[in-house]
Amino acid sequence: MRVLRKKSLGQHFLRSEGALRKIVAAAHLTPGETVLEVGPGEGVLTARLLGAGARVVAVEKDARLIPLLQEKFFSEITSGRLTLIQQDILLFNPLAYQLLAMSYKLVANLPYYITGAFLKKFLSTQEQPSRMVLLLQKEVAKRIIAADGKESILSISVKAYGMPHYIDTVKAGSFSPPPKVDSAIIAIENISRNLFADVAEEEKFFALLKKGFSKKRKLLRSVLGVSLEVFEHCGISTNARPENLTRAEWKCLAANKKIEQ
Repeated sequence: MRVLRKKSLGQHFLRSEGALRKIVAAAHLTPGETVLEVGPGEGVLTARLLGAGARVVAVEKDARLIPLLQEKFFSEITSGRLTLIQQDILLFNPLAYQLLAMSYKLVANLPYYITGAFLKKFLSTQEQPSRMVLLLQKEVAKRIIAADGKESILSISVKAYGMPHYIDTVKAGSFSPPPKVDSAIIAIENISRNLFADVAEEEKFFALLKKGFSKKRKLLRSVLGVSLEVFEHCGISTNARPENLTRAEWKCLAANKKIEQ
């Protein structure tokens, strides 16, 4: 049984065996670990996650796919190795399924249009996964990694919580139907909130980051109005632009700069 893709959900079903193997390998799974799978689709990746010994909680928005998945994984659902949930992942609450009680990893084939909201939800939450493996638009993946050596508000926002790594490119022809652009697999590891002592410090960091990138072509000192002493203290060139700064340098600026409301 095949379900026609729904354009409004940005569905493209992965068919490449090589890409599927790389996603599972990048998750670094051990038997018994819990994986939150986002967008199981027809269950191709789900089967491989289960085959690696994982306990899978799969969240699928498209109600049409649920009967297919229930039939395909009847024994796994019955045994409790697979929990199938029909819900929008942006509304999903990890606490409702006790994911934190056992720690969990997250594996997702993301529709391009929810990437930003998805990353914000699962990286900034108190219920963070320990590791993410994401299949997403290649250009977005390159921006997250800062492949060109230039940081962005997206790359620093991700690096505030974890370390992203580029795993591999997945050509458009690996999907059915093929999207218009290539995709990429990335892993985000060592996910935590350790950069911030509390919520106030976190909010100050992101307020500064947002202000700094609001005029990214200008010199950062002129945009932020930060004193020369603060730049020197943080070891930042007075000629620096937002794209030149590391996560640690943004943290130093936030710790030493008063944010105007």
